[in-house]
Amino acid sequence: MLEIVRKALLAGLGAQEKAKELVDELMKKGELSQSDGAKLMKEIMEKAEKGTGELDKKIGDIVQKALEKLNLPGKKDLENLEKNVQDLSNRLKRLEEGN
Repeated sequence: MLEIVRKALLAGLGAQEKAKELVDELMKKGELSQSDGAKLMKEIMEKAEKGTGELDKKIGDIVQKALEKLNLPGKKDLENLEKNVQDLSNRLKRLEEGN
């Protein structure tokens, strides 16, 4: 699964780089002004960031579902266990001090 994520991120980065090269080429040829090129690149970057955020959410959802299927304890479960162990340790200490 990590390989899929890596490939998706690299594809996104590659697409951004290609878009930048295309915009630079159009500006060089005079088919696109500097200000229009800057606006276009800003728009492309904003869309890429939005897409990255959506991808992050989808990946998070997939990982969460996989963890649920594996029936692994979550952060809350571990925190509860730590609290229970601490409570039991304190109780044992009080009992030992009473003897």
